[in-house]
Formats: sequence, C-alpha cells, structure tokens
Amino acid sequence: MPDDTAPGRGGGPLSGVLVADFSRVLAGPYATMLLADMGAEVVKVEGPKGDDTRTWTPPVRGDVSTYYLGVNRGKRSIALDLRDPGDARVARELARRADVLVENFRPGGLAKYGLDYTAVSAANPGVVYASISGFGSGAGRDVPGYDLMVQAMSGLMSLTGDPEGPAYRAGISVFDVMAGNHAAIGVLAALRHRDATGQGQHVEVNLLSSALTGLVNHSSAYVAGGVVPYRMGNAHPSVFPYEPLPTADNDIIVAAGNDGQFRKLCEVLGIPEIADDPRFARNADRTARREELRPVLVGRLATRGALEWFELLVAAGVPCGPINTIDGGFAMAERFGLDPVVEVGEGDRAVPTTRHPIRFSATPAAYRLPPPELDEHGDELRTWLTQEEDHDV
Repeated sequence: MPDDTAPGRGGGPLSGVLVADFSRVLAGPYATMLLADMGAEVVKVEGPKGDDTRTWTPPVRGDVSTYYLGVNRGKRSIALDLRDPGDARVARELARRADVLVENFRPGGLAKYGLDYTAVSAANPGVVYASISGFGSGAGRDVPGYDLMVQAMSGLMSLTGDPEGPAYRAGISVFDVMAGNHAAIGVLAALRHRDATGQGQHVEVNLLSSALTGLVNHSSAYVAGGVVPYRMGNAHPSVFPYEPLPTADNDIIVAAGNDGQFRKLCEVLGIPEIADDPRFARNADRTARREELRPVLVGRLATRGALEWFELLVAAGVPCGPINTIDGGFAMAERFGLDPVVEVGEGDRAVPTTRHPIRFSATPAAYRLPPPELDEHGDELRTWLTQEEDHDV
C-alpha cells in the first residue's frame, strides 16, 4: 500500500493495528468500524457480490444502502472469492500479516480455506482472532445466528410489548450491536495481553450470551431470585415512577429512581405532601402501590405540556425526557453539545455519519475514509499483499 495509507500511518489509540475484517452484516462490521475510528487500519474482505447490507434498501443515500453506510466507515474493501485458490492465498496472506482478524462465519466455516483460528495462528502466533456467532461453537454451532431469533430465544421479546398484547422485537438489532461491542472489548483486552506476553488468542462472542448478560436485572431476577420476569409494557418491575406518563399534550418519561428524586418530583408538581405520605415514602412502597400513585401524578402532569415539564423537572434534578422520533433524538444531542453527526469523506463521497460514542482527551477518534465501494482498494491491497514485505509496511 502507499506509504501514506499503510498500516501504522494513521493516528488514534489503535494506530499501527491491522485488522482483517472477514465479517458482514452488522455485529462484526460494527465492531471493526469502532476499531477503525480508534485508528486501526481495517481491510474489509467481501465476497464478489459484496456485503449483504449493500442491497438492504430502502432507505438509500444516492444509490447506496444507508444500512451499509452506517457500519462501514474507515475501511478499505477488497473483493475475494475464497473458493478461488489465488484469492484464498491473498486472504491467507492478509491473515498472516494482521494483528486482529474478525469473522462471523458459521463456526468452522473458514477451515476449508485455511482461515480458521488453528491455521491462522500457526502462521501468525500473535494474532487476536475474534469469532462472532449466534449460539457459540459447541452444540449450537449449526444454528444460524440472526438477531431476531436471539431476541425471541433469549426471552427479550417476552419482556417487550403490552402485557395483554403480543411479544415485540426491539426497534433495532439490539443483540447484534451488543455482540459487536463485546467483540471490540474482547479484541482490546486480547491486544493488551499480547502486548504483555507476545501471545495471541481466540476471542469468541455469541449473540445469545451477549443477550443474556444484556438482560441484566431480568437475568438476575431469574438466576439469583428464581423469578421469571413478565411483560409490563413500559413499566419497570422494581421502580416507580419509571415510565411514560401523559401530560397536557404528549407523554413524558419520568424516571425517579430514588426517594430524593421522587421528593423533587412532588415539589415541582406542587404536591410535596405526597413524598411524606407513608404509602409512597419508599421506592418499595411506590412500586407496590403504583396504581394508587399513578393517577395522582397524572392529574398534576395534565396541567402543562411535555416540553414545559421537561424544562421544569430537569432544572430540579428529576430525570425525565420527551419521547422523540429519531430526528428529535439528534436534535436533543445537538442541544446538549454532543455534535452527534460527523462527515467522512470529501466531495461526492462525503457521507454524514453518527459520531463515535467514546471521547478521548489525547487520541480522539478519526473519520479517515468513507464507507468503501466494493473492491475499491482491491488493486492496491493485492499489490501490497503479494509483495515480499515485512508486516510493518
């Protein structure tokens, strides 16, 4: 690769780390995008037809899927047909040079190409090899891993929706995103171990395990308490008020998570005596008597609109917020100075994208490359990978 684009030339806390990205769709590409933002050089290996999400439309920007654009910035693309011996050799050379390899093939699916962990680590003992699957590499290895399946099988859908209605999926592929985050965390921890010992290792993440840890208090209710949680709509099983409540116009989320916050809520609503009422003095009391307390709160909230209450309650230190559409969410982030949108690329290739979620005081995230076109960097990468060069070009 040219000197100004070779691995190790960029900035960021992961500068100098080469990531071979053999993943597609969401969990893996999301993880590798986060690594790219932090300075890693990510080479996205795609099949001849490209990542599936390139064709997941609508919506589109121009003629490109916004789904694909959302998780693939900062990468270089090379299209390789692993069934072709020449392309497979190029892929193995990339794996040999990589610091990190990320893949989400069905467990064992890369072995026939000499790209499984055993083969790659034999040629590259320091490699951090991250595998993402639906249900692990054991008895669940042959079960396809799709987020919707995991939302159903993990129990999340049993917790989502109206108590009297059907189960619902979350509005995003929440466990794909969670597994992507877990993969990135695992890679960073394994790199830290490699820095200390020189040893690489196999990092395995599966969607079901990510889901079960991500169910947090609900998982603990079952594991530690023997309680199977049930669907409660927008209510919280252990805290009240912690749900949408109606105002004069729109609903507002009120999340008074402790006794002090509840007292402030009552003061702003003009009913300070309610905070001293023994029926509602403690969170456990409020939760047990939520049907008695809710009408009292709703009656006061009906005197003003949601945005007016938001201003008053936040000023008093009461957690709350309006229920926005996505555009409102970005507007709120702008209001708070979070600068949620960054532009990557230049000219016709410039793409607005969501800012990396982590702020670094010394090594900020960088947005060096727009999401690549299929095989956009194929020629330069093939040239680089067929040269007799040391790993650190």
